[in-house]
Amino acid sequence: MEIKELSKVFPKEENPALKNINAVIPKGQIVGLVGPDGAGKTTLMRLMAGLLIPTEGSITVQGHDTIKEAEFIHYVTGYMPQKFGLYEDLTVQQNLNLYASLRNVIGEEKMQACEKLLHFTSLAEFTDRLARNLSGGMKQKLGLACSLIKKPELLLLDEPSVGVDPISRRELWKMVEQLVKEGISVVWSTAYLDEAERCNNVLLLNKGELLYNGDPKELTEKMSGKTFEVIGIEGDRRKLLFELLKEENVMDGVIHGRDLRIVLKEKGKVEKDVQIKAAPPRFEDAFINILQGVPKGESKLAERAPLVENESSMPIVADNLTKKFGNFTAVDSISLNIQKGEIFGLLGPNGAGKTTTFKMLCGLLKPTAGKASVNGVDLQKAPGVARANIGYMAQKFSLYGNLNVEQNLNFFAGIYNLEKEEKKQAIEEMIEIFYLKDYLHHPSESLPLGYKQRLSLACANMHHPKVLFLDEPTSGVDPVTRREFWNHINGLVAKKVTIMITTHFMEEAEYCDRIALVYRGKIIKIDTPNALKDQVKTSDNPNPTLEDVFVQMIEEYDENSKKVS
Repeated sequence: MEIKELSKVFPKEENPALKNINAVIPKGQIVGLVGPDGAGKTTLMRLMAGLLIPTEGSITVQGHDTIKEAEFIHYVTGYMPQKFGLYEDLTVQQNLNLYASLRNVIGEEKMQACEKLLHFTSLAEFTDRLARNLSGGMKQKLGLACSLIKKPELLLLDEPSVGVDPISRRELWKMVEQLVKEGISVVWSTAYLDEAERCNNVLLLNKGELLYNGDPKELTEKMSGKTFEVIGIEGDRRKLLFELLKEENVMDGVIHGRDLRIVLKEKGKVEKDVQIKAAPPRFEDAFINILQGVPKGESKLAERAPLVENESSMPIVADNLTKKFGNFTAVDSISLNIQKGEIFGLLGPNGAGKTTTFKMLCGLLKPTAGKASVNGVDLQKAPGVARANIGYMAQKFSLYGNLNVEQNLNFFAGIYNLEKEEKKQAIEEMIEIFYLKDYLHHPSESLPLGYKQRLSLACANMHHPKVLFLDEPTSGVDPVTRREFWNHINGLVAKKVTIMITTHFMEEAEYCDRIALVYRGKIIKIDTPNALKDQVKTSDNPNPTLEDVFVQMIEEYDENSKKVS
């Protein structure tokens, strides 16, 4: 693929979505497409697929123009959009049959293609399951299978691993790497920069401009000598992180279990008297550097939040919480006690029961058995009283897509009984805190993903909740937006707000005080991030990641289950 002088301007938009892009996509390679929300990644991918017309410039695939020869482009290209684009009321097999018909794959060729892809994606035993009942990882695999029903020369994957657990992500990568061995060229758009490190080449976009085009390793190497871990911390590591981020030479910093990880603008030391040791640079460090760092300063959301005064009761309690749907047990006797001002993480594969647990703890689902309480209030006896102190951000964008941003803010302020001046002030603060001013009159469903998440977090915090439930709040957002969210979360915890969170991004799980690993509806492990990593440490892997913990503990659980059965 060759991209020449490419620009795209949408009507009524002040700035171009893409501006003067030049690049070549080599055959038989994986090219990563990365950049912050609103950088132009999806626009570029849709232009590559011949679904949009460039304002200026051109794209050719094997010498064929994406607009003048669109039929050829569609014939040789497989495209998997960011949003699940299949038919949720059709089964796995029916979706495959439909896409086979659309690509004119019939008869024996269709039977062989379906059999191969069902085996390739491990979906063979789920052919009769409706697409809407698949887990996130299985949906992504089905989307990939449908895009491969006619073997493409070029495969375009727009954030295929969003909302997918680490095991499914590894499986997706194995599948795509196998496709590359067969000569297929792949463009993989991603918000996970550890994935970008695995690509042969990356295109880094920001505000519609191409900032870098080349080997990710070369960009990463430029950060050598600027990345460190702060170790031996005594006291509040979140407070120390805030203090270090105030230093002029500290460009970025995140919590890493009991330690901190910082990135410097220039080689040297930090002003604060702390113990540091060198850490290998990552592509994410280079990404932050090329974007000239992350926004700094105290969280304005936390500044407006009142301090949660001493409560006599535990903020979140689950006692043998169980939920069955027919004969299927989604959550099996889960018990939890979560402390005030704690960040508690729920990790687990897609379909493990995390979201069902969340909904029961928020009073949105009635448990089949067991009890749940928030701030000492039983969710079954007084759900309205309990929910008044809860903020809930759902995994799936759950605001009203046909309402604009301002209308959603007004609606949720009313839901939380904010009135007159208090309501007006809360809305104005949320608009400022989450940078929503330029999007006030945009329909919520048309917002870039990062702004959808900002709006959801704003609506969940308008009433100063004492307990905040965040179900994959940063799924699919870029590292800059992720830092912004965690700045707010850490600030709220300093005000003694209790936070329960699910995430598939394992680096993010390091920020939690404790983690429960949920699998098949049960809690199979619960401990601090560092204690969990210590449990899987070996001579071959002396520094395991939380992803290693996740994969190994689930594999061990499956192995032990087989022995018992």
